[in-house]
Amino acid sequence: MLTLPCKPVPQTRTVQLAGQAVRLSLHACSAAGQTWGLAYGDIGDPAKIGLALSELRESAAANVAATSRIQLPALLVPGATPHAQSGRWALVGRLPDGLAIQEEVAVFARGTVVFQATVLGETLQAEAVATFFESLRAPP
Repeated sequence: MLTLPCKPVPQTRTVQLAGQAVRLSLHACSAAGQTWGLAYGDIGDPAKIGLALSELRESAAANVAATSRIQLPALLVPGATPHAQSGRWALVGRLPDGLAIQEEVAVFARGTVVFQATVLGETLQAEAVATFFESLRAPP
């Protein structure tokens, strides 16, 4: 499903997404001063996919108090369901402790399952970030 530069630790939590409680699974790890993660959850209603993807993107931006958002070239994840709200963004902001941070986030869906892939750190290594996002595959 994706290539990470470290061994991910699985976690789950329930979040509000698209007006409902959704069980979100997260696989995340840290390497070379960067945090890598993939979160996903089943919305259950195809009509709510766009809202859920938008909320995942906005949540990522809010978490780093993003002062800059740049939409990156089209995200083509093999196996993903095409959706207008899918995409990849570069964010610049600050963590709650004031540390300047860079983040790249991608959101996409397969059926009613929404995904958020994220890399963040003080600086991002372009080659490692490209490998991570290029390795994304939506599971069957």
